[in-house]
Amino acid sequence: MLVAVFLLIAVRQVGRFNLKIWQIMLGGALAVLISGQIAPFDALHAINPDVMLFLFGMFVVGEALVESGYLAYIAHRFFSHAKNPDQLVLIILFGMGLLSALLMNDTLAIIGTPLVLTLATRFKLSPTLLLITLAVAITTGSVMSPMGNPQNLLIAQDSGMTGAFVTFGSYLLIPTLINLLIAFGILRSKQQKAHDFSHGMNASSYRQMRSNILLASA
Repeated sequence: MLVAVFLLIAVRQVGRFNLKIWQIMLGGALAVLISGQIAPFDALHAINPDVMLFLFGMFVVGEALVESGYLAYIAHRFFSHAKNPDQLVLIILFGMGLLSALLMNDTLAIIGTPLVLTLATRFKLSPTLLLITLAVAITTGSVMSPMGNPQNLLIAQDSGMTGAFVTFGSYLLIPTLINLLIAFGILRSKQQKAHDFSHGMNASSYRQMRSNILLASA
């Protein structure tokens, strides 16, 4: 069942029907319940209300930053230091990577996608290149914090560890920074090919790319 869900997420199409990620995930969940692989009570018991409330709060904070215009102001001040594409990729990698450890990668995926698309237009770069940079940044950077992603939050809560931030940081800060540097080297080597990508994105392409980033950050 899990393999079928992953295959559908990768393909996104059954015959003439284009499927959205939430439809595939919902169908997989219903199939698991109907087939009896998990009881409804156990499924409900598996939901952690603390994590759900935390995610809700982080999304509210992220949306408030967008609606207030404060995010646009901070982004302008932050990214105005980039003088060339190399610096822009580096700032996105480390800036969004470090922020994802504080605001959770799901939140950065939502508020960061329109931001990097705007930057792609300003710097005349491939949107695909910067969206991949964003996906790598928030996925990698979120590893070093107990609130960087829902998985880390569950580990920090259920393991009963004390000083979760210190524990995560002492083990994962340096490996995370090293991986971000490696990612920068790989992305920089691909920059010369960026002009081969299309610089225009229609609404359908935008929604699909945004879904891909949200899936990668989960």
